[in-house]
Amino acid sequence: MSAAPNTSLNQPDATNGPFVSLIDEGTYTYSAGHQFYSSAAGSAVGPASGVQLTAPTVAAGTFDAADVTFTAVTGVSIEALIIYRHNSGANTTWFLVSLLESDYITGLPVTPNGGDILITFHISGIFTL
Repeated sequence: MSAAPNTSLNQPDATNGPFVSLIDEGTYTYSAGHQFYSSAAGSAVGPASGVQLTAPTVAAGTFDAADVTFTAVTGVSIEALIIYRHNSGANTTWFLVSLLESDYITGLPVTPNGGDILITFHISGIFTL
């Protein structure tokens, strides 16, 4: 991960900050070369630009945020989440932060049925650097 100005994970506003997307791993394959959300956007299920994480914090190297609800989700199966730093630019400028696969997130995989999908993050945080 590289540092850049205006990319803090714990200082969001209406359009800038950490976001999360539901990902279909049937169409997305991880690559260390993926740097921006545009690499995964075609595999997103639900809202095209994901959902903004609220109450984000970084403490002692651990990133955490409030649990998140995706409303009225339809589409193909979801096996992972991608966290990224959204900004007011195109998705080719939204830095990828973390890929969280089903062995890390309780409730995944899931097949959407038009209802809400609640993502509950681990009590000790989402990830630690």
